[in-house]
Amino acid sequence: MMFNNVLSLDEIKKEPFVIENIRWDLEPKDLMEPRQKITGEGVQTRDTIKGYVFYIDTMAERPILFLMRHTAADYAETLAQIDEIPQELLAEAVEENKAKAYFGMYPVNKKVEAWLKKELGVL
Repeated sequence: MMFNNVLSLDEIKKEPFVIENIRWDLEPKDLMEPRQKITGEGVQTRDTIKGYVFYIDTMAERPILFLMRHTAADYAETLAQIDEIPQELLAEAVEENKAKAYFGMYPVNKKVEAWLKKELGVL
């Protein structure tokens, strides 16, 4: 599935495949880790990552919530920008996760996750 433009929340709601494959367990840093690392025990290969991951970007004048698509071949692209979420929720998530910042990207917290699940109809 290829998208030519950044989708909105309403458009994401119409994509059951995307909703079913959201990875709530991943953070931006997980996606950016090298595929292989050399350790004292030899070369370690990380698990394949594929699916959709929400993250908060702080490179603009205000925090913005995005949805990224990540493939098993380590290709990633921004799929959606979610403007409907209250800014207070994003600011709180950034503050809560400031130790998990990765190049201006922050993971969502449980409140943002709950808001998203409610909006997307995820149980």
